[in-house]
Amino acid sequence: MQKQAIVIGAGPAGLMAAETLATAGLAVEVYDAMPTAGRKFLMAGKSGLNLTHAEAFEQFAARYGDRRAWVEPWLRGFGADELREWAQGLGAETFVGSSGRVFPKDMKAAPLLRAWLHRLRAAGVRFHMRHRWLGWDAAGALRFATPDGEIKVGADGTVIILALGGGSWARLGSDGAWVPLLTACGVEVAPLRPANCGFDVAWSAHFREKFAGQPLKSVVATFGDQQRQGEFVVTRHGVEGSLIYALSAALRDAIAAEGSATLHLDLAPGRTLERLTAEIAHPRGARSMASHLQSRCGIAGLKAGLLRECTAREDYGDPARLAAAIKALPLRLAAPRPLDEAISSAGGVMAEALDGNLMLRALPGVFCAGEMLDWEAPTGGYLLTACFAGGRAAARGALAWHAESRP
Repeated sequence: MQKQAIVIGAGPAGLMAAETLATAGLAVEVYDAMPTAGRKFLMAGKSGLNLTHAEAFEQFAARYGDRRAWVEPWLRGFGADELREWAQGLGAETFVGSSGRVFPKDMKAAPLLRAWLHRLRAAGVRFHMRHRWLGWDAAGALRFATPDGEIKVGADGTVIILALGGGSWARLGSDGAWVPLLTACGVEVAPLRPANCGFDVAWSAHFREKFAGQPLKSVVATFGDQQRQGEFVVTRHGVEGSLIYALSAALRDAIAAEGSATLHLDLAPGRTLERLTAEIAHPRGARSMASHLQSRCGIAGLKAGLLRECTAREDYGDPARLAAAIKALPLRLAAPRPLDEAISSAGGVMAEALDGNLMLRALPGVFCAGEMLDWEAPTGGYLLTACFAGGRAAARGALAWHAESRP
């Protein structure tokens, strides 16, 4: 008789854990609160599934910041190359974009997920959807809320992998409802916080009404010792987009420590400060300052509006001060946007709560994987890669524990 394994959570980490366990010969049962599997995975691929990144391993691993030492062994077992080969095995040929990001050739998540679920079911994996995990009962059975009422599933001698996601995008299943269930069992969990998120800015009513929804392109953002070039979007509440997400962890932590954070923007990265100063000082005759800045400095539209929003009126009378503002415009960020709006979350089950095989020290036989663990990464394929790799690592750890704990 096959030995049973239970995976709770049908996102990338949970599905990869299920595949690894099933390949090893275990009978796998997957439970998830949502009606269908991979809901957040599908949403992430709505505008093009960024599966992983093609940069060199050392640079790739560095993207995980102070959690690199924890995440790196997962990536060495199943990194970007292995993920692309795995996708190829499901009929999803990939390509490397100009930014180094890796996408399926058809850019879509749905065909890949369909092929994956088909292969899992063919391997004997059984799915139980609309089953929300409620923890354990006094006898150690797993409790689930279902459309037909609560059920209990015996877990004695069963491998259990939790892959419950973080706390963002609750409507797709990542609602953090598991946090009190694990803390009640003595598991150390760092508070969930927004990652890859937008931030609040106290725009004036005029600026908000005129520019909300517009992209700010071709700028360089600097915060502390970090600098990135790219673009972001002005929203009614503040700012969001890839350039902001790249710096969001440092910005979020600074706001938590100091109450706010000031991001500096170079609105004219192709021009030096000296050149800008000279261009602004050039006689403008009867032209307005707005027309002068557009023709001499390329500052128009949203860039011009942002410059007006973040500088004093008197700065416009001093070419040196105005040029300095264009090269390092201070943008004060008041707070990160709410967790549920974030692309991902930081915090979660702490490394100290797990052994080297990702098993909970407080709950032998229970393993954790994916975004519910206390690591974070920027967008660009890093989040997904570590979820896939972490799911595989947790399953391999579970298999090792299973073999050691059985005669």
